[in-house]
Amino acid sequence: MTIVAGFDLHRAQITIDALNPMTGEVFRSRIAATPAAVRGWVERFPGEEVHVAVEACTGWLFACEALVEAGAVPHLAEPAETSARRGKKRRAKTDRTDARWLRTLLCEGRLPEAWIPPEHVRRWRTRTRLRKTLVDERTAWLQRIQATLFHHGVSGTPDKLLSERGREFLGGLCLPPDALERIEVALRMVEAIDAQLAPLEGELRQLARRQPGCRALMRHYGIGELTAPTILCELGDVTRLSASRKAVRSAGLDVGVHRSDRRSRAGKLTKQGSPQLRWALYESAQAA
Repeated sequence: MTIVAGFDLHRAQITIDALNPMTGEVFRSRIAATPAAVRGWVERFPGEEVHVAVEACTGWLFACEALVEAGAVPHLAEPAETSARRGKKRRAKTDRTDARWLRTLLCEGRLPEAWIPPEHVRRWRTRTRLRKTLVDERTAWLQRIQATLFHHGVSGTPDKLLSERGREFLGGLCLPPDALERIEVALRMVEAIDAQLAPLEGELRQLARRQPGCRALMRHYGIGELTAPTILCELGDVTRLSASRKAVRSAGLDVGVHRSDRRSRAGKLTKQGSPQLRWALYESAQAA
């Protein structure tokens, strides 16, 4: 026998809609959003094969890991495609309807499944995304310095404020105390971020030098030791993609097109993929 279920995840609870296709019996319940509660729910169906659809939102990791530990089979649903298959008709949206919709798609074989990366890929993906977050924060603090200088009419600002010439320029400024304080705080924040970035980037460079996939990516002009791990971890196992256009689509770099009868209108980039992957590809293209 088989149990097919849909999980609607929230921080405090998980709403479940399950079905036994052989008997038509429906099981609806709510459990705590904890791994122990997920394992306990699966144990209610001993000796049965349990398939569960989980939307790829925050919390999917612990839910899928708990399902695997309990002997169930998780199916990760891609959020945008799952929502699009509802259609534009207005319907009531509740936790129960969301769980039932996931279960229905899984039963009908129409669930748009996302790839569940193995543990080692998730671990390095977390590190590459952490680096991207730190780089964005560092850029934001540097932009605050530039904005402060422009606000006070300072011209001739060096492009690289953290260089020796840039430090001398900032040290010779005559600005109000509040502006100088803001610049000093921003410089300290940048230094703190740099201290966190240095060991992280060192580990990523070591990975890029020894990992075959990273070495293959770095053969392309513009892809370096820091962008290669990001591209590799975000794109994942490419053997699951049957054509190169699917890799483009998974990155969100495909162009949306609307066609009806003899009318056709090309849109913009769909951006329905990993933003970190698009950022790494853009940076690589700029370097090339």
